[in-house]
Amino acid sequence: MEVLPYKEKQANKKEQVAEMFNSISKKYDFLNHFLSLGIDIRWRKKAIKLLKKDNPKHILDIATGTADFAIESLSLKPEKVTGVDISEGMLSVGREKLKKKSLDHIIQLELGDSEKLLFEDNKFDAVIVSFGVRNFAHLEKGLADMYWVL
Repeated sequence: MEVLPYKEKQANKKEQVAEMFNSISKKYDFLNHFLSLGIDIRWRKKAIKLLKKDNPKHILDIATGTADFAIESLSLKPEKVTGVDISEGMLSVGREKLKKKSLDHIIQLELGDSEKLLFEDNKFDAVIVSFGVRNFAHLEKGLADMYWVL
């Protein structure tokens, strides 16, 4: 059974999730930090520390949203970080953030489906994802795609 954000709409889960995040994209960072009482910030730092020993050079951030996790991953000193998300609204906010922080040369954000990644096999040294897997329509497909590009 597919759990839909908006039961009254005809769109599939992916379309509904993209629409939902497009509509809240400008307020997302504030809401995420406020509603989690800042735990999201600490969680990202802790998760990135777990990757330090692997010294990844090319990182893929799945469901990157406004790129907070991608930005946190820069503490690992990668050569490049690619963020993928289905919400152009979230990516737009992320791109603005990267430009203001002069990080748009090392982090690239792309519109894309986490369950249909368009990268070649074995492209990335690390794949990260924070909260996005809860919105996958087909979790197994998303995890399999992450595996192939890792």
